[in-house]
Amino acid sequence: MATRRQFLTSLASAGTGALFPGSLCGQSDEASPNVLAGVRLEPFVDPLFLPPVLRPTSVISGSEHYKITISEFRQKFHRDLPPTIVWGFEGITPGPVIAAQRDRSVTIDWLNRLPSQHRLVIDHTLDGAGKDVPAVRTTIHLHGGHVSASNDGYPEDWITPGKQQRTIYPNRQLGATLWYHDHAMGITRLNAMMGLAGFYLIRDPAEEHLGLPAGRFDIPLALQDRILDAGGQLVYPIAETAEAPWIPEFLGTNIVVNGRVSPYLDVEPQLYRFRLLNASNSRMFHLSLVPQQRFIQIGTDGGLLPEPVVRGEVFIAPAERVEVILDFRGREGRRIMLVNNAPIPYPSGGGPVPGLVMQFRVGRPLSADINTSRIPETLRAVPRLQETAAVKTRRLKLVEIMPMNGQPHRVLLDGRRFMDPVTEDPVNGSIEIWEFVNTTIDAHPIHLHAVHFQLLDRRPFDVRRYQSTSEVVLTGKVLQSAAEERGWKDTVLCPPGQVTRIIIPFAGEPGRFVWHCHMLEHEDNEMMRPFLLRA
Repeated sequence: MATRRQFLTSLASAGTGALFPGSLCGQSDEASPNVLAGVRLEPFVDPLFLPPVLRPTSVISGSEHYKITISEFRQKFHRDLPPTIVWGFEGITPGPVIAAQRDRSVTIDWLNRLPSQHRLVIDHTLDGAGKDVPAVRTTIHLHGGHVSASNDGYPEDWITPGKQQRTIYPNRQLGATLWYHDHAMGITRLNAMMGLAGFYLIRDPAEEHLGLPAGRFDIPLALQDRILDAGGQLVYPIAETAEAPWIPEFLGTNIVVNGRVSPYLDVEPQLYRFRLLNASNSRMFHLSLVPQQRFIQIGTDGGLLPEPVVRGEVFIAPAERVEVILDFRGREGRRIMLVNNAPIPYPSGGGPVPGLVMQFRVGRPLSADINTSRIPETLRAVPRLQETAAVKTRRLKLVEIMPMNGQPHRVLLDGRRFMDPVTEDPVNGSIEIWEFVNTTIDAHPIHLHAVHFQLLDRRPFDVRRYQSTSEVVLTGKVLQSAAEERGWKDTVLCPPGQVTRIIIPFAGEPGRFVWHCHMLEHEDNEMMRPFLLRA
């Protein structure tokens, strides 16, 4: 019988052909004959969609106020398909860009105007998604925002259609590429698949002197994957068991950028700043340019790096952001492809991937605009936190429990479920080191709410010995954080068979937040825990 990993690899190998809504959660190893067909779509036929910057409805005492409607509508993903039924903000997905200013607060009223029934199949066996709660509910989380607990979009603080959620974002943090998305308990993966995500940019006056590309040369790119059927509608596979339809990973057959399948962008022979966001449910991206061209990385989750990092390839896990500059000078007339070759499932899978992300078409100057941008030698000071400053070290294991003897498939943080008592309780103003011991076969992007942290290192260890004795025995050299990860982070990739160590300064208004895996299928099935920031 095939293992879960072998089945997921076979699913990935289907490419844009047949997909089976069969045993993705280990309850049967036989693929269902009921086929979900993903259609083949020609790449680079649709122009890149650029989400508009939303204007506030009012400004009171310097605070910007927005009203944003969450609703269902139809949107075209590809030239050759009918419009797709999706959910989004202000009639688009991804939603409009919210451009905030550092130290200037923003208040948003999120108006839930969604229908009363969900378009995707809900697994009522998951905590928080039982039949006793409404099928359609949402709570919006500002990912990367330093906010109070009451404004964080806690998974249980959801609202139903007809209600509204008010959030206040003080923006007392460094300039960075953040994003907003749904975080409703037990159905985050489904709401995200329907389209509930958008960019939130914090502009920082301290960056203006750097001369980085700005205005129309500063472009956000949300990378996602989707399965679309011949009628243009979203397909989300389910397990064979109707009572437990959850699947452990979603791997789409088409790459979608800003809501379009493998689009193209007309660019001038100038410097461009691209803000890459992996807004996929589970897919990792390992990006490169063809013909070969270098990326100049300037930022990560929490904003600018200390200095630019020249890279031939860029890796980005779900929820991570990577800011890069591309230099199209001297490349007039070229068509340059952005491609992906991250294996699926990641990192051990061998399935082929939908590799064509988007295309850049370099033309002659299209306007009289003078682009005086440059690539500075230094960007921003990022003082390194010292391990000696930490008052506590927490060792937290990442666990997958396969189904057996009637027990369900679970993915857990430190062996605990979401509803178990809080065990992570840092004191406000303190610094801690968290060590994520990954005993699973997956790489997990772990996200902490309300804070940014620094990556210390990754350490290969003997997994079998740890599972039998709880002793961490290193099996290789310590892998120090690479230059591209030496900025502030809010999401960190934890490879299998490694201990990933981060150092976290906890500061803000005390309250209850969460930390979780940002593979949304994992998050919805117990790979999320609360933490309490104590006064």
